[in-house]
Amino acid sequence: MKILVDADACPVKHIIERIAKEHKIPVIMVIDTSHILQSDYSEILQVSKAPEAVDIALINRTSAGDIVVTQDYGVASMALGKKAYAINQNGRYYTEDNIDCLMFERHIAKKQRRAGKKTSSIKKRTKENDENFERAFLQLCLRLKQGSSQPE
Repeated sequence: MKILVDADACPVKHIIERIAKEHKIPVIMVIDTSHILQSDYSEILQVSKAPEAVDIALINRTSAGDIVVTQDYGVASMALGKKAYAINQNGRYYTEDNIDCLMFERHIAKKQRRAGKKTSSIKKRTKENDENFERAFLQLCLRLKQGSSQPE
């Protein structure tokens, strides 16, 4: 098991590294060349700025049983297709039960944006977001290390 992070805009990299280090789980942070990231624990994989380059590099390195941290529903869907686990920066698990609906909502929002409509506003990140992520991520890591396949 390893943890792969879509790290370009990931606000919880420090939480991921701390928990991974405590539990001796390897981490790969994938970024594009417009970002700089250093770590004394994680492997940093820097790829081109080409569209989807980070997503492709991350998924190409994902195996069954890995954990993928991403905000991107498409990346989460591909991770699930590889029998990996996917979680977002707020602690929401992506599952076979919710990914189709999330992908459909993304499609509708994209159509609305193309038509010139505003679909959402970005909310400021809160301490509660970090706490929710930390709790859910730790629970997932512990359950997988113990051999249980589903987070509660």
